[in-house]
Amino acid sequence: MEFNLKIWRQKNAKDKGHFETYHISGIEEDASFLEMLDILNEQLIREGCDPVAVDKGCKSSGPVSFDHDCREGICGACSLYIDGRAHGPDEHVTTCQLFMRHFKNGATITVEPWRSAAFPVIKDLVVDRSAFDKILQAGGFISVRTGSAQDANNILISHDRAEESMDAAACVGCGACVATCKNGSAMLFVAARVSSLALLPQGRLEAQKRAKNMVAKMDELGFGNCTNTRACEMECPKGISVAHIARLNREFLKAKFSE
Repeated sequence: MEFNLKIWRQKNAKDKGHFETYHISGIEEDASFLEMLDILNEQLIREGCDPVAVDKGCKSSGPVSFDHDCREGICGACSLYIDGRAHGPDEHVTTCQLFMRHFKNGATITVEPWRSAAFPVIKDLVVDRSAFDKILQAGGFISVRTGSAQDANNILISHDRAEESMDAAACVGCGACVATCKNGSAMLFVAARVSSLALLPQGRLEAQKRAKNMVAKMDELGFGNCTNTRACEMECPKGISVAHIARLNREFLKAKFSE
């Protein structure tokens, strides 16, 4: 298979950035999207277009920078906006789980970084998603003494609540919800973290301050408001439901009224 790749290139956060188009061929249909980008970078390196050479007349901006880690769909690092969709045209997958057979041979594929004021571009397709870490630090945890955890059978939790908590905990923090939302809202991410703990007795200790602190930090970091378009749910690679946003709102109101 062969493709024309229209990729966003940006030297650093202060650079204006632009699209560059590359032609690539000999791609297996069962190759993943990230493997295809690896092959492109090998091609650019063979052509001698490294970052230093750009200033010496090389027409390319060198190998494309992009994030990746596990390549198993569990870390969320491989976040790319492909042909106008977070993680590309397939459903409920991260970019590393997207395969080239989902594209037509000879197609032009547009690849961009996440577009959000809270996720500034570092270089090319790499964005700074540390805002999510700051939200988690504000309340996405429980306080327990290590080594003193009770036996699981001593804390009875219904099967339905345990399953719902696990569904919320499936969030990989990739940021697709933010990149997809027209308001750049992080409500689905925050809701998943709050909901996964609110459903369990272990999460009740900090319940009164968790929702307040995480929502306050989300607003402080410049994320937008939720207007219930459900775009986040549609593009979430783990299919996390917006029903968790309703639970977040209830937890937030309970915390406010308890002040």
